Amino acid sequence: MDNETIRFDCFRGCAVSKAGEEEGVNCSYRPGCCKLADRNWLGGVEDGSCPDIFEVRFKNTRKGFYINDSGQKINTGDLVIVEASNGHDLGIVTLAGSIVARQMACKGVSRENTEFKKIYRKAKPVDIQKWQDATAREQETMIKARKIAAELGLEMKIGDVEFQGDGTKAIFYYIADGRVDFRQLIKVFAEEFRIRIEMKQIGARQEAGLIGGLGVCGRELCCANYITSFQSISTSAARCQDLSLNPQKLAGQCGKLKCCLNYEVANYLDAQSRIPKVHGPLEFEDGLAYLRKTDILREIMYFSYDRNSDADLYALDASEVKRIIEMNRAGERPESLRSEPEPSIPEFVTAVGDDSITRFDAPRRKRSRGKKRSRSGGRRQGKESSGE
Repeated sequence: MDNETIRFDCFRGCAVSKAGEEEGVNCSYRPGCCKLADRNWLGGVEDGSCPDIFEVRFKNTRKGFYINDSGQKINTGDLVIVEASNGHDLGIVTLAGSIVARQMACKGVSRENTEFKKIYRKAKPVDIQKWQDATAREQETMIKARKIAAELGLEMKIGDVEFQGDGTKAIFYYIADGRVDFRQLIKVFAEEFRIRIEMKQIGARQEAGLIGGLGVCGRELCCANYITSFQSISTSAARCQDLSLNPQKLAGQCGKLKCCLNYEVANYLDAQSRIPKVHGPLEFEDGLAYLRKTDILREIMYFSYDRNSDADLYALDASEVKRIIEMNRAGERPESLRSEPEPSIPEFVTAVGDDSITRFDAPRRKRSRGKKRSRSGGRRQGKESSGE
């Protein structure tokens, strides 16, 4: 089949193609084409913990666990009809087998205390066609919904619209700083779209995860790639890493602090626990040494005899600084900061070694000086003979 007839729906992780006028459309699951894709690293290992529970994904980051009590054989990648609050929905099975129990434990879902919704059956071509007709209305519905909200003067932003598989209900994801009165808005939506309406508020980070994009690091946004639960991020995470408190550099595409600020906080806090607090200068026999800067991860502190200059810095290991502080408290002074041993700093060594990066370049040809002299001598002789 030609690639021109295939349409990739990366919001749901599937490839849609036309099967024929009578058959409708074909839809297949593409694991690497969707946000928050799963990898079954326990494939082929069966422990019988959750043989009848499956993880089913819908649009963007919406997922759920459903139970199959119908006796049908369901595998990963199957399109299934599942139970919904009103009517039914269509989703794609992303996880099955032993990995489901671990995923449930990660999400805090207990089998004993949770009432799972049911998987009715596998989706038929008629169900897939109805599902595709409903999803085709999402973009147009979102644009109209934004215009209606603006006309009503509501301080909100509708970020996305998700239609249910049977086309009878739609979820409107919106962002708002304060409380919004939806009574008039829902009436207008119901009259305009002729469906059941559900309003769901999300944050700026959730909206960025729904929309997706690339970060300043050149990779896909973490919120769109794998983050499911967003932790609170404060400027203290930047302070403990000695980052510049520049809002333009610390903020992500969502306008909030970057989620990656929390990634290395634990390593920095662990390193800082071994670095002593220096409240004043270190006392040596030849003068006072002032702390100018600290390399947290290497656990090295730099001191200078001039409190206002970084011209002559002397590096000390954090453990050595702690020893000198204890000596000063006991009334002892080391001889000199210059006599302290240099700290052992781990250096990065590439796999190439010390070879030059230009070793693959073609060598330049050098002309011999003898030829140049002979040529210049010949030219001089010619000039002298022409002068005679």
